[in-house]
Amino acid sequence: MSAPAAQVLVVDDEPQIVRGLKVILRAAGYDVRAAATKREALDAIAARGPDALVLDLVLPDGSGVEVCREVREWSSLPILVLSAVGDEREKVRALDAGADDYVTKPFGNEELLARLRAVLRRAGEDPAEPAIEVGDLVVDVADHRVLRDGEEIHLTPIEFDLLRVLALNRGRLVTQRQLLRDVWGPAYETETHYLRVHVAHIRAKIEPDPARPRYLVTDPGVGYRLREPQG
Repeated sequence: MSAPAAQVLVVDDEPQIVRGLKVILRAAGYDVRAAATKREALDAIAARGPDALVLDLVLPDGSGVEVCREVREWSSLPILVLSAVGDEREKVRALDAGADDYVTKPFGNEELLARLRAVLRRAGEDPAEPAIEVGDLVVDVADHRVLRDGEEIHLTPIEFDLLRVLALNRGRLVTQRQLLRDVWGPAYETETHYLRVHVAHIRAKIEPDPARPRYLVTDPGVGYRLREPQG
């Protein structure tokens, strides 16, 4: 017997968006449900326990940020946020509140499906995984070692901590605030220049061409992500 289809809850109050998402997701093999408000979404999550959430940031009775924050109080449900161009602050707030990733409207079908597959895949992985592979890069969390093409790369403790956080969230955008909080502490959440300096040092060590990074990429104004090299 084949495994049951993963259930995705779409939360958006625009009927045309919901219709379009249902077509895209069902064609990709997902079981799709929908909710139009924050309250409907939280009730559906509590009652039916979907496998993933595709969440708009603007809802009639609240915000997607509030949904993220409330869900994260009791669930690790994968959350993929849909954000309109121009709501950069809300996007960052959603990621800081616990969203796993985001897609900007208007979005491409393939990008949406790839992001959804990624958050579902990460949800099924062992969070205690000691060695994380990203392309030819290996980040051994347990032994505090980094290898590229089998050769060990020396990183300072701060550089390793930054790369560790990114590796544990591989493929996912990690906000500047989250990185600063996790590596330096809550008092440093606004010190973004720390990140620019240390990210440049890490790239100089792990990237074949630091000027054109393949592993550690920037989402301007939002954060960084460690990803599989493209092409």
